[in-house]
Amino acid sequence: MKNIKKTTNFATLCLISLLALSAIITTLPLVSAQDVQTKASVAYLGAMPNPVGVGQQVLLHIGITESLASAEMGWEGMTVEVTRPDGTTETLGPYKTDSTGGTGDIYVPTMAGTYEMYTVFPEQTVTTGGGYFGPEVDVTYTRSESEVLYLEVLDDPIDYHPGHALPSEYWSRPIDAQLREWYSVSGSWTYDPDNLIADYNDAPETAHVLWTKEIAIGGLAGGELGGYSYGIGDAYEGKWDSRFIIAGRLYYTEGGTSSDLPVTTYCVDLHTGEELWNKVFMDNQSISFAQILYWDGMNYHGAFPYLYVSTAGNWYAFDAYTGDWRFTIENIPSGTTVYDENNQIYILQTDTTNGWMALWSMTDLVISQSGGFYSGSWGNSAHGGTFDASVASAYTWNVSIPTGLAGSVSAANYGDRVIGSSVSTEEVTLWGLSLEDGDEGDLLFNETWDAPALWGDLNMTVSGFAGGFVSWSFEDYAAVLFTKETRQNFGFSLETGEYMWGPTESEQYLNALEDSVTYVKNIAYGNFYSVSVSGIVYCYDVQTGDLKWTYEVNDPYSEMLWSNNWWVKPLFFSDGKLYISHTEHSPVDPRPRGAPFVCLDAETGEEVFRIDGAFRTTRWGGRGIIGDSIIATYDTYDQRIYAIGKGPTQLTLEAPLSGVTVGSDVILRGTVMDISTGTESTELQLRFPNGVPAVSDECMSDWMLYVYKQFEQPTDVTGITVIFCAVDPDGNYMDLDRVTSDGAGYYSFAFKPEKEGVYTIIATFEGSDAYYGSYAETAIVVGSAVSASTPIDTEEPIDTTDPVDTTEPTTEFITTEVAIIATVAVAAVIGVAAYFLLKRK
Repeated sequence: MKNIKKTTNFATLCLISLLALSAIITTLPLVSAQDVQTKASVAYLGAMPNPVGVGQQVLLHIGITESLASAEMGWEGMTVEVTRPDGTTETLGPYKTDSTGGTGDIYVPTMAGTYEMYTVFPEQTVTTGGGYFGPEVDVTYTRSESEVLYLEVLDDPIDYHPGHALPSEYWSRPIDAQLREWYSVSGSWTYDPDNLIADYNDAPETAHVLWTKEIAIGGLAGGELGGYSYGIGDAYEGKWDSRFIIAGRLYYTEGGTSSDLPVTTYCVDLHTGEELWNKVFMDNQSISFAQILYWDGMNYHGAFPYLYVSTAGNWYAFDAYTGDWRFTIENIPSGTTVYDENNQIYILQTDTTNGWMALWSMTDLVISQSGGFYSGSWGNSAHGGTFDASVASAYTWNVSIPTGLAGSVSAANYGDRVIGSSVSTEEVTLWGLSLEDGDEGDLLFNETWDAPALWGDLNMTVSGFAGGFVSWSFEDYAAVLFTKETRQNFGFSLETGEYMWGPTESEQYLNALEDSVTYVKNIAYGNFYSVSVSGIVYCYDVQTGDLKWTYEVNDPYSEMLWSNNWWVKPLFFSDGKLYISHTEHSPVDPRPRGAPFVCLDAETGEEVFRIDGAFRTTRWGGRGIIGDSIIATYDTYDQRIYAIGKGPTQLTLEAPLSGVTVGSDVILRGTVMDISTGTESTELQLRFPNGVPAVSDECMSDWMLYVYKQFEQPTDVTGITVIFCAVDPDGNYMDLDRVTSDGAGYYSFAFKPEKEGVYTIIATFEGSDAYYGSYAETAIVVGSAVSASTPIDTEEPIDTTDPVDTTEPTTEFITTEVAIIATVAVAAVIGVAAYFLLKRK
């Protein structure tokens, strides 16, 4: 009984426990074997290059063969185990992959030998499926190790792709994507760059013209109007205001006024001047800015070129290749426009009163309204769409900032800082806020500098169009302030906001008349440049304010009515050079003659070239621009666009076809001609029926005035250097001589061959600052030096006739001339006989 009771109690306890457990189970979610799956992972490890040299980089490819459902996901905790040739070990990682299941890392081996490496993938559970991939399922991927990879490390480095040289011959678009090094000479102009610094060009060092194109009836009106010329757009009706360069294409509108309808935009090949298309955008709108957007997404990597019309608070994007509409962004926010390294557009909004700052992103806006696979590609996401810029998803971040900061935003550098300023006759305030990732909105500095008492005493102009801060540089972290009345400059640091230097000595008095000082004062190459009404270029050290050099753009013939120098302004900086040109607010008519276009060495101030009377710049239209190493500028003397840059040449070479003997003089001759597109115009072909000669760099400015402006022909023109070499009959290379062509492009050279056989003659023009080179080849056959009376051995014919006695003396030899005559006579007799024979048949 006792045992039975214990058994009953135990059974009761088990029953109670079972019921309790059942109750607990009923409160839990049902889980089946299908809800959590287990799957084996397959880890991998790759190494490129393999083999590799000691100290060279190796790219490791780390991951497993399974991808994940969304771009945000990745496998975590992966490591790479390494055993070096000396037996020591190391662990690389841990790594997180991207959604493809893989990632990469750089490894640098330090010793020669064989490295053993393998990947370790730790077990982990992820949710797969969803959306395009069906229902969500939790899957546990088991731990795995990759196969062992053997990395062979050599004592000597291996070779990488050698790359390609920069162009030494005439080149054109498109540029093959494999010619990566050519980026440095193929810049574009999508908007007027900060401080007018136009990088990525082999900027011209002569005034050589490639082509011209009229945009209106221009130049001298003629007849009863005497010396008056057609209108040029200055003042207030500026022509050629909207102009850009993308991928070797020049875009421009002829313009003038809003009543010059239709407003037509032209697209021409910058290298040749060929018109590719023209069209009217929307309701007679001009292009506001351009963009080459580089997209680096999970599915797509490439650049997209656009032209933008900005009107009524909206942006309309058009394809730069065709001019066709691509997308629209409405309700563009106000603020400071900045670009990142991929030319993606952002607008920085700063409210110092309410204490907030936000960054609007055009790409974030577009991608946020795309879904699925499209979010990794730009074209599929953007093209054909209309987007509302005001949505919250368009903002990358929104942060709090200190309130009460003086003034307003003056300059911003994406990912770095934003600078605000306030200037009065009593004080100058500079403040800076961080734009660095993770520190957005942090106050970097807030500095106030007490202005000199003279500012207040004279109530000086220290803001607006004529004074105040005129230039900002985030390359040199400096800003410069200009005071109109004293024509002095002051330097401030963008690192700390503190005053650095100044005042400089007063510039020439005419600089006080400049009405747009921010257009003529720039920071570049560590210097501050002032190029204005006085016609004097001032170059200061931007860190110290010390004057380094000046250059006076003198007017030798007193064409200007109020100065001994020309009023000039900077066009742009490129390739270490500064380009400047004459301009004027409201020029008189007849126009002042001989307006200069000057290229200076930006560091030394030395003149690279100057041409007077060729490219007079508009004040109210667009300044000259540069792209693909070619300058495009509008000339108000004749209302034509001029393209300036290196042009192609053609070299011809002629030599005697026969009659050359050892030791005799051989005359080699030919021409070197400029074959730029402009020389193929009807006008120039009529003036130069034999072609336009190529001339020396030193003569280029006067020569271009003669060729394209119809000025008098210069009398002291020199040509280019032609180098002669030869390959003799034995295959030996010979340097012969150098000669200079003349003003007609003609050259000649005489030499005496010393061997019998075939000579190959090569004439080469190596190129210059104005031209790409060219060459030509020919050949001559050199025979022995045979005199006219040298006997010619002949075989005595077999005479089958009876001998004939003659009293005439026999000739013991015949001359070369007689042999030739006899041969011709025999040929003539044979020919006549054949003719009559055929006629009889």
